[in-house]
Amino acid sequence: MVKALVFKGDKKPKKRKRIAAEDDDGGSAPPSKALTTTTASLDVAEPAAAADDDDDSWVSADVATDISGPTIIVLPTDSPSILSCDSHGKVFSIAAENAVDSDPTTAEPHDVRQVWVANKIAGTESFSFKGHHGKYLGCDKFGVLTAAREAVGPEEQFNVIAVADNKGTFGLQTQRDTFIVAEDGAKGINVRGDGEIIEFKSSLRIRMQARFKPRLKIAKEDKAREKISRKELEALAGRKLDDEEAKKLKRARREGNFHEMMLDVKVKGKHDKFA
Repeated sequence: MVKALVFKGDKKPKKRKRIAAEDDDGGSAPPSKALTTTTASLDVAEPAAAADDDDDSWVSADVATDISGPTIIVLPTDSPSILSCDSHGKVFSIAAENAVDSDPTTAEPHDVRQVWVANKIAGTESFSFKGHHGKYLGCDKFGVLTAAREAVGPEEQFNVIAVADNKGTFGLQTQRDTFIVAEDGAKGINVRGDGEIIEFKSSLRIRMQARFKPRLKIAKEDKAREKISRKELEALAGRKLDDEEAKKLKRARREGNFHEMMLDVKVKGKHDKFA
């Protein structure tokens, strides 16, 4: 289920407590044994999943394949600014107020107009960027950027090209082989889509919510798999473990040779039993 976008620091709503059903006598009816068991098993798995879902921190995309979900496009302006749009489809920039010491790699959104939902278009290497109002970022033949269409056509598709000599930055290329560029001018920041080459003014940073970054998600899953309690280890071994055995098994789980180590522990247990 898609969750509503939240910003760092926003208060999270409190979860409602379940009210026990009442029986005919007006007292609380005790839950059935089967229901209690099911609830307990869900509670064990819930904390890790909840931690991933609630991670509202923002990180930089390192490669194009990272890009997914809510993103911000940080423009290469003198002071960090973010590509934005209004409900009428006008595209412009808004200053990145949350950037620490004007560092674009720390920029985070403070306005929903700065956020775009990125999706890779099936069967292509291109991406679409949907604004907060449900319409897609597009670029016409004159290089004018708008966000006014509800469906993705050729003008709403962008190739994300990593900039070779500027790590962590990307060129957003239209289907007409032009690039989105941003320049500081006398009348403010000028953003358009008619850049001919990848250069500084077309080198953009893409920031995204950490929970959608594939490598971070994999790392969290690996870390969750590494965690195991002593009680669980003893259940698998079929006997009580001493401190040294427990440490070895936990280390083996991190290093990937858990099953071999567990077999050794079981064999040792059998030898001790018949000694």
